[in-house]
Amino acid sequence: MTAKVLLEAIQSAKAVPIFEDLYGPGKAETAGRRYAGLINGLLDPGAFPETRGPLRVFTAAGRTELGGNHTDHNRGKVLAASIQLDAVAVAAARQDMQVFFRSAGYPDVSVNLTDLESKSGERGTTEALIRGVAAELARRGVAVGGFSANAASTVLPGSGLSSSAAVEVLFGRIFDSLYDGGARSALELAQIGQIAENTYFGKPCGLMDQVACASGGAVAIDFEDSAHPRVRQINFDLAAAGYALCVVDTHGSHADLTEDYAGIPAEMKAVAAFFGKSVLREVDPKDVPAHAAEIRRAAGDRALLRAIHFFAENDRVDAMLAALERANAATGKARQGAIFDYLGLVGKSGDSSWELLQNIYSPKNPGEQGITLALAISRDFIETAGIVGACRVHGGGFAGAIQAYIPLDCLDAYTARMEGVFGAGAVTPLRIRPVGAAELRF
Repeated sequence: MTAKVLLEAIQSAKAVPIFEDLYGPGKAETAGRRYAGLINGLLDPGAFPETRGPLRVFTAAGRTELGGNHTDHNRGKVLAASIQLDAVAVAAARQDMQVFFRSAGYPDVSVNLTDLESKSGERGTTEALIRGVAAELARRGVAVGGFSANAASTVLPGSGLSSSAAVEVLFGRIFDSLYDGGARSALELAQIGQIAENTYFGKPCGLMDQVACASGGAVAIDFEDSAHPRVRQINFDLAAAGYALCVVDTHGSHADLTEDYAGIPAEMKAVAAFFGKSVLREVDPKDVPAHAAEIRRAAGDRALLRAIHFFAENDRVDAMLAALERANAATGKARQGAIFDYLGLVGKSGDSSWELLQNIYSPKNPGEQGITLALAISRDFIETAGIVGACRVHGGGFAGAIQAYIPLDCLDAYTARMEGVFGAGAVTPLRIRPVGAAELRF
C-alpha cells in the first residue's frame, strides 16, 4: 500500500477488530495512533532514503514464560505465551542490499547484506541480529534483499519479556515476507532467530523465547527433539477465572550478567556429561540422586542443584498443563480448584528457581537483589491479604522482573504496594494475544 492508503486503512473501522485482537478491547484508537506515527515517519525522504514500493506492516509479540524456567537449553519442557506488548515495524523493500532500521529510543542501524559473515565487533548488537537472520535465511535458500523499516517496541527491555527474541522473529518475518512470500512457519522463524542470537549476537539462549514470540497464544513446548520440538496450543484465560497475570520490573541492572546466564546451561550440561550425555533430557532422572556424591566431585554442588531443578521443573510443566486442561474442562468449584492447583505449581516453580536454580540475584553483586525483594514483598502481600496467588522469577533471572498472579479485585492494592518500592509503572498486567509474528493486512 502507499502511505496514504495505509493510513486510511489503519484509521478505518475494519482496523478495529485487528487491533483489539492484538491489544485488547478499547485499545484500537491508541494502536492506530502508534501505527500512524510509524507510517508518517517513513515519509521523510531524508530519514528514509531508498524507500520504494508498497509499505507493509509487521508485528512480533513479546512473551511471558509460564513454566519451565531454564529448561529449554537442555531440551526440556516449557509453557509460554505471546503477549500484547510487541515490536511493530512499517517496512518497504529496497533495490539494494542495505537494511536501514530505525527503532524509537535506539540508534539507527544500517547493515550491508553483501557480507553475511559474523562480525566479532557486532556481538551484542542489533546489527548482529539482522546479519545473523539474513545469513540463516540465505543458507536456507532465500534470496534476501534490503529493506527500510521504521519500528517501535512496547516490549519492556530487561523484564524477561524477550525484547530481543521479538525483534529476531520480527526481522525473520520481514525478510521472509518481502523475499519469499511469507513461507516460513512460526517454528522455523524461531529457529532462525535462535541461530542468529547464538552465533552472531553471542548469547547461548534456548529456543523457548523465539517460539513463544513467533507462535501466538499460549503454547506447551517439548524440546526433546531440538530440531523438531513439539508445540501445542493451549487455552489460557485466567482473567475469566478472576486473576490478573502481571510482571513487576525491579529495574535491576543487566550489565555483566552474560556469565551468570551462560553458567546455568553449562552447569546442567556438566552433570549430563558425567553420564556421557550432552544434555540433561538424555539422563534418567533417577540416576542423579543415586550418583550425587560423584556428581558433586565432578561438577560441583550448584551444578547438582541445578540438575535437580531441571528434572523437577520438567515434571511441573506437565502438572501445570494438566491443571489448565482440567480448569478448561470444568465449571464452578472444580474449575476453581484446578486454577488453585495451577497457582500452587507456579509457586513451587518460583521456589525451585530461588532455592535450586539460584538465578534470583548475581553472586557477583549480592548487594543488588531486586528480584528477591519483589518476591518477598509479593509473598507477604498474598499472605497478609489472605488470598490465593502466586509469584516466581520471570525469564532468565539474576535481575529484571518477577511474575505474579493476583486476584483482579486485589490488583490495584498490589500495584500500589509494588510501585511504592520499585517506582511508578513497575507493574504491567499482561494479556495473552493470539498473534505471534505476522504481517498485518488491513
